[in-house]
Amino acid sequence: MLYGLDISWHSSPITLLGLLIVCLLYAFGVWRANKQAGNAPIKGYHILAFVTAIGLIALMLLTPLDTIARTQLFAAHMVQAVVLTTLCAPLLLAACPSAFWESILAQPVVRTVLQTLTRPLVASIIFNATFLLWHAPVFYNYALVHGTIYHVEMLSFLLTSLLNWWPLIGPVREFRQLSYPMQMLYAFLDGQPVDIFAFLVVFTGVTFYTHYAIPPQFIQYGYSPIADQTVAGAFLLIPGLIDLVVMSPLFFRWLAQLEQKEKLADQQRMEEEAEAALQELEVDEMDAAFIESSEA
Repeated sequence: MLYGLDISWHSSPITLLGLLIVCLLYAFGVWRANKQAGNAPIKGYHILAFVTAIGLIALMLLTPLDTIARTQLFAAHMVQAVVLTTLCAPLLLAACPSAFWESILAQPVVRTVLQTLTRPLVASIIFNATFLLWHAPVFYNYALVHGTIYHVEMLSFLLTSLLNWWPLIGPVREFRQLSYPMQMLYAFLDGQPVDIFAFLVVFTGVTFYTHYAIPPQFIQYGYSPIADQTVAGAFLLIPGLIDLVVMSPLFFRWLAQLEQKEKLADQQRMEEEAEAALQELEVDEMDAAFIESSEA
Protein backbone atom coordinates (compact mmCIF):
# COMPACT_ATOMS: atom_id res chain seq x y z
CA MET A 1 0.00 0.00 0.00
CA LEU A 2 1.11 3.55 -0.80
CA TYR A 3 -1.11 6.21 0.79
CA GLY A 4 -3.82 3.58 0.75
CA LEU A 5 -3.38 2.81 -2.94
CA ASP A 6 -3.17 -0.84 -3.94
CA ILE A 7 0.11 -1.10 -5.83
CA SER A 8 -0.07 -4.85 -6.41
CA TRP A 9 0.77 -6.08 -9.90
CA HIS A 10 -2.06 -7.55 -11.93
CA SER A 11 -1.28 -10.26 -14.47
CA SER A 12 -3.43 -10.17 -17.60
CA PRO A 13 -2.87 -13.14 -19.94
CA ILE A 14 -5.06 -11.63 -22.65
CA THR A 15 -3.07 -8.39 -22.69
CA LEU A 16 0.30 -10.16 -22.55
CA LEU A 17 -0.72 -12.48 -25.38
CA GLY A 18 -2.06 -9.56 -27.41
CA LEU A 19 1.15 -7.55 -27.02
CA LEU A 20 3.25 -10.60 -27.92
CA ILE A 21 1.23 -11.21 -31.08
CA VAL A 22 1.45 -7.53 -32.07
CA CYS A 23 5.23 -7.51 -31.58
CA LEU A 24 5.66 -10.68 -33.65
CA LEU A 25 3.44 -9.33 -36.42
CA TYR A 26 5.34 -6.05 -36.44
CA ALA A 27 8.70 -7.82 -36.63
CA PHE A 28 7.42 -9.90 -39.53
CA GLY A 29 6.07 -6.76 -41.20
CA VAL A 30 9.44 -5.00 -40.87
CA TRP A 31 11.24 -8.00 -42.38
CA ARG A 32 8.76 -8.36 -45.23
CA ALA A 33 8.65 -4.63 -46.07
CA ASN A 34 12.43 -4.33 -46.14
CA LYS A 35 12.76 -7.47 -48.22
CA GLN A 36 10.19 -6.41 -50.82
CA ALA A 37 11.10 -2.74 -51.16
CA GLY A 38 14.87 -3.25 -51.22
CA ASN A 39 15.54 0.27 -49.93
CA ALA A 40 14.75 -0.20 -46.24
CA PRO A 41 11.44 1.71 -46.03
CA ILE A 42 11.24 1.08 -42.27
CA LYS A 43 13.07 3.97 -40.63
CA GLY A 44 14.31 4.42 -37.10
CA TYR A 45 11.41 6.66 -36.14
CA HIS A 46 8.96 3.91 -37.16
CA ILE A 47 10.61 1.50 -34.72
CA LEU A 48 10.77 4.17 -32.02
CA ALA A 49 7.06 4.95 -32.41
CA PHE A 50 6.19 1.26 -32.12
CA VAL A 51 8.37 0.63 -29.08
CA THR A 52 6.97 3.74 -27.37
CA ALA A 53 3.38 2.66 -28.06
CA ILE A 54 3.97 -0.87 -26.73
CA GLY A 55 5.74 0.52 -23.67
CA LEU A 56 2.83 2.85 -22.92
CA ILE A 57 0.28 0.06 -23.36
CA ALA A 58 2.24 -2.14 -20.95
CA LEU A 59 2.53 0.75 -18.49
CA MET A 60 -1.22 1.37 -18.59
CA LEU A 61 -2.43 -2.24 -18.42
CA LEU A 62 0.28 -4.33 -16.77
CA THR A 63 1.37 -2.22 -13.79
CA PRO A 64 -0.21 -1.26 -10.43
CA LEU A 65 -1.88 1.65 -12.27
CA ASP A 66 -4.26 -0.93 -13.72
CA THR A 67 -5.07 -2.30 -10.28
CA ILE A 68 -5.83 1.19 -8.99
CA ALA A 69 -7.93 1.98 -12.08
CA ARG A 70 -10.08 -1.13 -11.59
CA THR A 71 -10.55 -0.98 -7.84
CA GLN A 72 -9.91 2.45 -6.34
CA LEU A 73 -9.83 5.50 -8.62
CA PHE A 74 -11.99 6.22 -11.65
CA ALA A 75 -9.53 9.01 -12.50
CA ALA A 76 -6.81 6.38 -13.00
CA HIS A 77 -9.06 4.60 -15.46
CA MET A 78 -9.46 7.80 -17.47
CA VAL A 79 -5.69 8.23 -17.56
CA GLN A 80 -5.52 4.76 -19.11
CA ALA A 81 -8.25 5.54 -21.64
CA VAL A 82 -6.76 8.89 -22.68
CA VAL A 83 -3.23 7.51 -23.09
CA LEU A 84 -4.42 4.53 -25.13
CA THR A 85 -6.65 6.54 -27.47
CA THR A 86 -4.68 9.78 -27.90
CA LEU A 87 -1.07 8.57 -27.68
CA CYS A 88 -0.79 4.85 -28.34
CA ALA A 89 -3.17 4.72 -31.32
CA PRO A 90 -1.50 7.48 -33.39
CA LEU A 91 1.94 6.12 -32.47
CA LEU A 92 0.98 2.68 -33.79
CA LEU A 93 -0.29 4.19 -37.03
CA ALA A 94 2.92 6.22 -37.36
CA ALA A 95 4.93 3.03 -36.79
CA CYS A 96 3.35 1.27 -39.79
CA PRO A 97 4.20 2.90 -43.15
CA SER A 98 2.27 2.12 -46.31
CA ALA A 99 4.76 -0.64 -47.22
CA PHE A 100 3.29 -2.67 -44.34
CA TRP A 101 -0.11 -2.72 -45.96
CA GLU A 102 0.73 -3.68 -49.55
CA SER A 103 0.40 -7.45 -49.16
CA ILE A 104 -2.57 -7.11 -46.81
CA LEU A 105 -4.49 -4.80 -49.13
CA ALA A 106 -3.77 -7.10 -52.06
CA GLN A 107 -6.63 -9.23 -50.67
CA PRO A 108 -9.87 -7.75 -52.09
CA VAL A 109 -11.98 -8.68 -49.06
CA VAL A 110 -9.54 -7.14 -46.59
CA ARG A 111 -9.21 -4.06 -48.76
CA THR A 112 -12.97 -3.57 -48.93
CA VAL A 113 -13.47 -4.09 -45.20
CA LEU A 114 -10.65 -1.73 -44.21
CA GLN A 115 -11.76 0.91 -46.69
CA THR A 116 -15.28 0.76 -45.25
CA LEU A 117 -14.22 0.84 -41.59
CA THR A 118 -11.89 3.82 -42.10
CA ARG A 119 -14.48 6.05 -43.72
CA PRO A 120 -14.77 9.11 -41.48
CA LEU A 121 -18.41 8.70 -40.48
CA VAL A 122 -18.12 4.94 -39.92
CA ALA A 123 -14.86 5.22 -37.95
CA SER A 124 -16.24 7.99 -35.75
CA ILE A 125 -19.46 6.13 -34.98
CA ILE A 126 -17.62 2.90 -34.16
CA PHE A 127 -15.20 4.60 -31.76
CA ASN A 128 -17.71 6.85 -29.99
CA ALA A 129 -20.33 4.10 -29.67
CA THR A 130 -17.72 1.70 -28.25
CA PHE A 131 -16.41 4.25 -25.77
CA LEU A 132 -19.84 5.41 -24.56
CA LEU A 133 -21.43 1.95 -24.37
CA TRP A 134 -18.58 0.56 -22.29
CA HIS A 135 -19.04 3.45 -19.87
CA ALA A 136 -22.71 2.73 -19.36
CA PRO A 137 -22.82 1.92 -15.60
CA VAL A 138 -24.24 -1.58 -16.09
CA PHE A 139 -21.41 -2.61 -18.43
CA TYR A 140 -18.64 -0.69 -16.75
CA ASN A 141 -19.40 -1.89 -13.22
CA TYR A 142 -19.46 -5.46 -14.53
CA ALA A 143 -16.06 -4.97 -16.17
CA LEU A 144 -14.62 -3.64 -12.90
CA VAL A 145 -15.49 -6.89 -11.18
CA HIS A 146 -14.03 -9.06 -13.96
CA GLY A 147 -10.45 -8.11 -14.81
CA THR A 148 -10.39 -9.92 -18.16
CA ILE A 149 -13.52 -8.11 -19.35
CA TYR A 150 -11.99 -4.83 -18.21
CA HIS A 151 -8.93 -5.44 -20.39
CA VAL A 152 -11.14 -6.41 -23.33
CA GLU A 153 -12.80 -3.02 -22.83
CA MET A 154 -9.49 -1.16 -22.81
CA LEU A 155 -8.16 -3.01 -25.87
CA SER A 156 -11.41 -2.24 -27.70
CA PHE A 157 -10.76 1.46 -27.01
CA LEU A 158 -7.33 1.10 -28.58
CA LEU A 159 -8.50 -0.80 -31.66
CA THR A 160 -11.42 1.51 -32.43
CA SER A 161 -9.27 4.59 -31.88
CA LEU A 162 -6.95 3.28 -34.62
CA LEU A 163 -9.91 3.51 -36.99
CA ASN A 164 -10.81 6.89 -35.54
CA TRP A 165 -7.37 8.38 -36.25
CA TRP A 166 -7.10 6.88 -39.73
CA PRO A 167 -8.98 9.63 -41.66
CA LEU A 168 -6.38 12.10 -40.34
CA ILE A 169 -3.06 10.21 -40.25
CA GLY A 170 -3.72 6.80 -41.81
CA PRO A 171 -0.62 5.42 -43.58
CA VAL A 172 -2.53 4.46 -46.77
CA ARG A 173 -3.30 7.78 -48.43
CA GLU A 174 -5.92 6.45 -50.81
CA PHE A 175 -8.07 5.62 -47.78
CA ARG A 176 -7.99 9.21 -46.48
CA GLN A 177 -9.13 11.60 -49.16
CA LEU A 178 -10.58 14.35 -46.95
CA SER A 179 -9.61 17.90 -47.84
CA TYR A 180 -8.06 20.03 -45.11
CA PRO A 181 -11.34 21.83 -44.27
CA MET A 182 -13.13 18.46 -44.02
CA GLN A 183 -10.33 17.09 -41.83
CA MET A 184 -10.78 20.03 -39.46
CA LEU A 185 -14.54 19.48 -39.41
CA TYR A 186 -13.99 15.76 -38.72
CA ALA A 187 -11.57 16.46 -35.87
CA PHE A 188 -14.06 18.89 -34.32
CA LEU A 189 -17.26 16.85 -34.67
CA ASP A 190 -15.68 13.50 -33.86
CA GLY A 191 -14.78 14.59 -30.33
CA GLN A 192 -18.17 16.01 -29.41
CA PRO A 193 -19.83 12.83 -28.01
CA VAL A 194 -16.90 12.11 -25.67
CA ASP A 195 -16.71 15.79 -24.66
CA ILE A 196 -20.40 15.78 -23.78
CA PHE A 197 -19.88 12.66 -21.67
CA ALA A 198 -16.88 14.32 -20.00
CA PHE A 199 -18.93 17.39 -19.06
CA LEU A 200 -21.68 15.11 -17.76
CA VAL A 201 -19.17 13.27 -15.57
CA VAL A 202 -17.74 16.56 -14.28
CA PHE A 203 -20.96 18.43 -13.50
CA THR A 204 -23.63 15.78 -12.83
CA GLY A 205 -22.97 15.53 -9.09
CA VAL A 206 -24.08 11.87 -9.10
CA THR A 207 -21.73 8.92 -8.69
CA PHE A 208 -22.08 6.65 -11.73
CA TYR A 209 -19.69 3.88 -10.73
CA THR A 210 -20.15 2.50 -7.25
CA HIS A 211 -17.56 -0.28 -7.17
CA TYR A 212 -14.60 1.98 -6.45
CA ALA A 213 -13.15 1.85 -2.95
CA ILE A 214 -11.36 5.18 -2.55
CA PRO A 215 -8.57 4.94 0.07
CA PRO A 216 -9.43 6.50 3.47
CA GLN A 217 -6.26 8.60 3.21
CA PHE A 218 -7.77 10.31 0.16
CA ILE A 219 -11.22 10.70 1.70
CA GLN A 220 -9.88 12.45 4.80
CA TYR A 221 -8.47 15.15 2.53
CA GLY A 222 -11.83 15.64 0.80
CA TYR A 223 -11.27 13.37 -2.20
CA SER A 224 -14.78 11.92 -2.35
CA PRO A 225 -16.29 9.70 -5.08
CA ILE A 226 -17.75 12.82 -6.67
CA ALA A 227 -14.33 14.50 -6.62
CA ASP A 228 -12.78 11.41 -8.17
CA GLN A 229 -15.40 11.43 -10.92
CA THR A 230 -14.82 15.13 -11.52
CA VAL A 231 -11.07 14.62 -11.90
CA ALA A 232 -11.74 11.73 -14.29
CA GLY A 233 -13.99 13.96 -16.40
CA ALA A 234 -11.29 16.61 -16.50
CA PHE A 235 -8.82 14.04 -17.83
CA LEU A 236 -11.37 13.03 -20.46
CA LEU A 237 -11.48 16.61 -21.76
CA ILE A 238 -7.83 16.30 -22.83
CA PRO A 239 -8.68 14.56 -26.16
CA GLY A 240 -10.86 17.56 -27.03
CA LEU A 241 -7.89 19.86 -26.51
CA ILE A 242 -5.76 17.55 -28.65
CA ASP A 243 -8.38 17.86 -31.40
CA LEU A 244 -7.81 21.62 -31.33
CA VAL A 245 -4.06 21.05 -31.51
CA VAL A 246 -4.58 18.75 -34.50
CA MET A 247 -6.80 21.33 -36.20
CA SER A 248 -4.17 24.06 -36.01
CA PRO A 249 -1.59 22.53 -38.41
CA LEU A 250 -4.44 21.42 -40.67
CA PHE A 251 -5.59 25.02 -40.88
CA PHE A 252 -2.14 26.31 -41.76
CA ARG A 253 -1.66 23.53 -44.32
CA TRP A 254 -4.96 24.55 -45.88
CA LEU A 255 -3.81 28.16 -46.06
CA ALA A 256 -0.52 27.06 -47.62
CA GLN A 257 -2.44 24.95 -50.12
CA LEU A 258 -4.65 27.90 -51.04
CA GLU A 259 -1.60 30.14 -51.40
CA GLN A 260 0.10 27.57 -53.63
CA LYS A 261 -2.99 27.27 -55.79
CA GLU A 262 -3.15 31.06 -56.08
CA LYS A 263 0.50 31.22 -57.11
CA LEU A 264 -0.06 28.55 -59.76
CA ALA A 265 -3.15 30.40 -61.00
CA ASP A 266 -1.17 33.69 -61.18
CA GLN A 267 1.67 31.96 -63.01
CA GLN A 268 -0.72 30.38 -65.50
CA ARG A 269 -2.48 33.73 -66.03
CA MET A 270 0.85 35.47 -66.64
CA GLU A 271 1.88 32.77 -69.11
CA GLU A 272 -1.42 33.11 -70.95
CA GLU A 273 -1.08 36.90 -71.06
CA ALA A 274 2.50 36.59 -72.34
CA GLU A 275 1.40 34.12 -74.98
CA ALA A 276 -1.46 36.39 -76.05
CA ALA A 277 0.89 39.37 -76.25
CA LEU A 278 3.34 37.34 -78.33
CA GLN A 279 0.58 36.26 -80.71
CA GLU A 280 -0.58 39.87 -81.03
CA LEU A 281 2.98 40.96 -81.78
CA GLU A 282 3.31 38.29 -84.43
CA VAL A 283 0.05 39.43 -86.02
CA ASP A 284 1.26 43.06 -86.04
CA GLU A 285 4.53 42.02 -87.66
CA MET A 286 2.67 40.04 -90.30
CA ASP A 287 0.40 43.03 -91.01
CA ALA A 288 3.41 45.33 -91.31
CA ALA A 289 5.15 42.93 -93.66
CA PHE A 290 2.00 42.67 -95.79
CA ILE A 291 1.70 46.47 -96.01
CA GLU A 292 5.34 46.81 -97.01
CA SER A 293 4.98 44.17 -99.73
CA SER A 294 1.82 45.86 -101.01
CA GLU A 295 3.52 49.26 -101.26
CA ALA A 296 6.44 47.69 -103.08
